[in-house]
Amino acid sequence: MTEPAVVASVLGADYARLGDEVADLNAAGVDRIQWDIMDGRFVPNVTFGPDVVSACRHYGDVPFEAHLMVADPDPMLADFASAGCGTIIVHVETCPHLHRTLSMIRDLGAQAGVAVNPSTSLDFARHVLDQLDQILVMTVNPGFGGQKYISAMEDKVSEARELADRSGHPVKIEVDGGISADTAGAARDAGAELLVAGSALLAHPDGKRAAVAELRRAMARPVPAS
Repeated sequence: MTEPAVVASVLGADYARLGDEVADLNAAGVDRIQWDIMDGRFVPNVTFGPDVVSACRHYGDVPFEAHLMVADPDPMLADFASAGCGTIIVHVETCPHLHRTLSMIRDLGAQAGVAVNPSTSLDFARHVLDQLDQILVMTVNPGFGGQKYISAMEDKVSEARELADRSGHPVKIEVDGGISADTAGAARDAGAELLVAGSALLAHPDGKRAAVAELRRAMARPVPAS
């Protein structure tokens, strides 16, 4: 497994200065920036459209990914690809024709990911692994930032890692929700390669650069046996 990557969620950023927030995260050394796209239907909140993402693209050169927490993602795929998102993640819970949706993402030149809520099985993955670049295991229920990490999801992360490894396809495993210096090591040990952090990066008392460094240290050190 490759060295884990720090993915910054801008869900809890200052929306009045999103471009500057992206620039600050870029300078702080994150590996990716994730845009949590919410439609008020699949999840209660409403966040960003593709025009906002596009306007922020030139504030940093790290890759963007769009996490589409929306009831009907297909009509949005091309707009977020055009906005500069090199990875587009959809929720299996909202995609009745998942294989087609993943094919559409790849045809747009983006990498295709699928997110699964805490209560959702990974059974779907066996049938689309050849179309997948990424599986995102939600370690909170989607829709709000600042939630507590659900440690029971570590078993699902390990299951996703095993599925990907057995398939022979280069599928990355991502976790999102409650990731901090206290939880990153356990998520990494379970098999996560991409760790999404929001509050832990944006609200750190010593700033974003210190937060990224702290998270990398946490991902590198051994987790004590329970």
